[in-house]
Amino acid sequence: MTATIPNLPSLYEAFSTEAKWQKFWEDNQVYKADPNHKGEPYCVVIPPPNVTGSLHMGHAFESALIDTLVRYHRMQGRNTLWLPGTDHASIAVQAILEKQLKAEGKTRYDLGREKFLERAWQWKAESGGTIVNQLRRLGVSVDWTRERFTLDEGLSKAVVEAFVRLYQEGLIYRGEYLVNWCPASQSAVSDVEVENQEVNGNLWYFRYPLSDGSGYLEVATTRPETMLGDTAVAVNPNDERYQHLIGKTLTLPIMQREIPIIGDELVDAAFGTGCVKVTPAHDPNDFEMGKRHNLPFINIMNKDGTLNENAGEFQGQDRFVARKNVVSRLEADGVLVKVEDYKHTVPFSDRGKVPVEPLLSTQWFVKIRPLADKSLELLDQQNSPDFVPQRWTKVYRDWLVNLKDWCISRQLWWGHQIPAWYAVSETGGQITDSTPFIVAQNQGEAEEKAKLQFGENVQLEQDPDVLDTWFSSGLWPFSTLGWPEQTQDLATYYPTTTLVTGFDIIFFWVARMTMMGTHFTGQMPFKTVYIHGLVRDENNKKMSKSSNNGIDPLLLIAKYGTDALRYTLIKEVAGAGQDIRLEYDRKKDESSSVEASRNFANKLWNAARFVMMNLDGQTPPQLGQPQATELSDQWILSRYHQVVKQTTTYIDNYGLGEAAKGLYEFIWGDFCDQYIELVKSRLQKDADPASRRVVQQILAYVLEGILKLLHPFMPHITEEIWQTLTQQPEDAPQILPLQLYPQADANLINLQLEEQFDLLINTIRTIRNLRAEADIKPGAKVTVNLQTASENERYILTAGKSYIQDLAKVESLTITDETITGEQESQKVAGKSPLRGLKTIGLIILAIVFVRLGFAAADTINQVPVLGTIFELVGLLYTMWFVARNLITAQGRQKLWARLFKPATDNILPQTESQQLQESDNSIAGVVGTVQVLIPLKGVVDIEALRAKLEKSISKVEAEANSLTARLSNAKFVDKAPADVVQNTREALAEAEKQAEILRDRLRGLV
Repeated sequence: MTATIPNLPSLYEAFSTEAKWQKFWEDNQVYKADPNHKGEPYCVVIPPPNVTGSLHMGHAFESALIDTLVRYHRMQGRNTLWLPGTDHASIAVQAILEKQLKAEGKTRYDLGREKFLERAWQWKAESGGTIVNQLRRLGVSVDWTRERFTLDEGLSKAVVEAFVRLYQEGLIYRGEYLVNWCPASQSAVSDVEVENQEVNGNLWYFRYPLSDGSGYLEVATTRPETMLGDTAVAVNPNDERYQHLIGKTLTLPIMQREIPIIGDELVDAAFGTGCVKVTPAHDPNDFEMGKRHNLPFINIMNKDGTLNENAGEFQGQDRFVARKNVVSRLEADGVLVKVEDYKHTVPFSDRGKVPVEPLLSTQWFVKIRPLADKSLELLDQQNSPDFVPQRWTKVYRDWLVNLKDWCISRQLWWGHQIPAWYAVSETGGQITDSTPFIVAQNQGEAEEKAKLQFGENVQLEQDPDVLDTWFSSGLWPFSTLGWPEQTQDLATYYPTTTLVTGFDIIFFWVARMTMMGTHFTGQMPFKTVYIHGLVRDENNKKMSKSSNNGIDPLLLIAKYGTDALRYTLIKEVAGAGQDIRLEYDRKKDESSSVEASRNFANKLWNAARFVMMNLDGQTPPQLGQPQATELSDQWILSRYHQVVKQTTTYIDNYGLGEAAKGLYEFIWGDFCDQYIELVKSRLQKDADPASRRVVQQILAYVLEGILKLLHPFMPHITEEIWQTLTQQPEDAPQILPLQLYPQADANLINLQLEEQFDLLINTIRTIRNLRAEADIKPGAKVTVNLQTASENERYILTAGKSYIQDLAKVESLTITDETITGEQESQKVAGKSPLRGLKTIGLIILAIVFVRLGFAAADTINQVPVLGTIFELVGLLYTMWFVARNLITAQGRQKLWARLFKPATDNILPQTESQQLQESDNSIAGVVGTVQVLIPLKGVVDIEALRAKLEKSISKVEAEANSLTARLSNAKFVDKAPADVVQNTREALAEAEKQAEILRDRLRGLV
């Protein structure tokens, strides 16, 4: 019965293949984690993308990195869980909904909180899954059965539990402090949600008159509108210019309010005039001075960025409109001294994209130092967590050292509503800064506590604010596993193993998770933090919405396939944590980088087709373990196991880019371009059956190993090929992601052999290149002379002679020793040197003498009792050493063979003859290390025609280069032509000059 030969289609269809396996994996819950699995746990929680988001290149990069790690460790036999989910993104979702309402002529207050939240959940159901579906297209191996959302029931329970515990422990409090206020979202934002931007502004100088009429003080400010809320002017107490004025008062222009002159060491006497206005309700430094000097706190700002009743005649004006009007009024009153251009840093809201306003507000805060100090202790004493690269440890530590109390309340409706209930019946039915409150798990518990404290008729109202999104995200590693319940998932998978994230949220997310995790669980939430870099555009610029230079990963997936994009993003990483650059043609929406990876996938596909067509329908297990019989067999097995070792070492140390590049070089170069070509003749039907069987075994063995090695990087194509290669049944197939990752066999690694084979491969490559340069027809056989002074190289070249002849189409191959003179070599070849004969006779006589002396010495030593025993012991030890060094291993036997049996000299020509070849046959020459490669061209090509062709090509290219040089020398062209045209011209010139040099080298090569 003839075996059925499995067949792959002639072309690889990435899109249908990837969709098929993504659906299969998910439908069959291939990646569902089992806490009872016997393997060591390996758990990663996804950095939850905003539910409002769509897939961008940063998501694709991060997901590809995580999936590679997770798939690798799953194949290592570990109990793997990659937990997916999304973040509710309070500010972003609310902004979307309020924009929709504005288009309808409504506000959220028109709907009321309950109806607004109904609308928010409806939006989540309809549009909130966009990014999740896009992540599925990346083929990520997450456990979708455990998908979480930061507002789902379980995580909401964890948030309430965390808030109540922290409050009961005195680590959450409510107080009036200066906060960063975003007028756009009308909410407080934390310090780390503020982005400092350098802007071109102004510095205004004003005169504040002394109340006694004796003079004035001059102050400078970048925010003149805030002077309406000034409650003092401060000078440095050590500043001799103003010491005598401390304690006196000034009359505030416009407002005509009397304010004191205070002395405070915070004032820099060297800055400006040495006098600063103090507005405690609108500046962080002024806030601290106001508390120290018991100054009034006057808020002049509404929450929407307009001025309030404390601003007098400017009430209701937008802050920036009021700025202009205040300056005009001060100028009209004669107190404006001057205006200077001033470049300074302004804090912007990362969410609202407008300048934040320092605003005095009553908010909820987390007392951060006890939490941060515990994380610092674990970092300093246990290096926990371990950062990769290590340099980010200092950044993380600096954050922990410098943290201030964390404002966690946000004036929004979409989010986790703060679990605090106010006894509004105690303050006239309104929530005020002095209204007493109850913190509880739920309203029922709050009512019970409130009745005990305030009586049966108490009226409660829950705090309308919600918690900062990062509060729930800080609980993510353990809340997603069931905390505060002691679930089996929590016991098995916590602490998680690796956190993969970007450097830009080391504090936003990483530090908050470490603080929350260590406080609530007593353990660091992850062992390792792998910080990855950015994906930069084709001009090496950071991708951003403001720069409009993003690259849509979905577009590249549609054009080249998911595997190609994933592999490109990983292969481009030059070291852990480094940024990567993605080549992209915006005019054509094409990427040469991703195209190269697509070509790599096609190369693997075609190689697999070739292998399977030559296995006679047998699978790798049916063929059995390979037993190498030839040099090329030993070499490919050595290279394979070396790559297995190299890949696992790289991945274990987060060198994912290096691992990907190493696999690319092995698969494309060693396996496809070298070994398959070397063994094609042995696969012919008329070839030696035993040799053919060995080749089939090795091809099947190495191909299956390649598919397993590459699977974490390119999961879809490897699964498709593996299924066909191993002939899995369609109804119940085994799955490649659940196979064990290859293990290196050190006994099969022969580095010396690999080094020797490199010389053969490079020699073949050089001969091929020389053939191409000389325009030798592909089917034409040539004569090649290889010259080297190295005896070892001559041995290697001779041993691999058949490979060189087969792959480089060489009819006659000669190997010469360039160190032997012509006369000596002639005598050596003729075998007629009388001197050589005398030397040989002398050596034989000398050897006989030494052997006789040796036996005599041995007899004498053996007659001495102790020395005889020692002599026998030394002999035994030497024999054991000789056998171990030269006979046990294949590498040792090969070295011994090389020493005892020199390469045959049948094909070694005398140097004079090789020189005659070079001089008379117009050879073309190349070099491989210390080996010179010569190909005589006489009778193979028309040398004069080739020379004329090269000269003509050189003239043409030089003419083009001269034309481009002249164009670039024209100042009008360089100044007036579009920048891309000028750049293209420069690139064309560089290419022309390069081509000209190559052609000149070829002409010079016609020696």
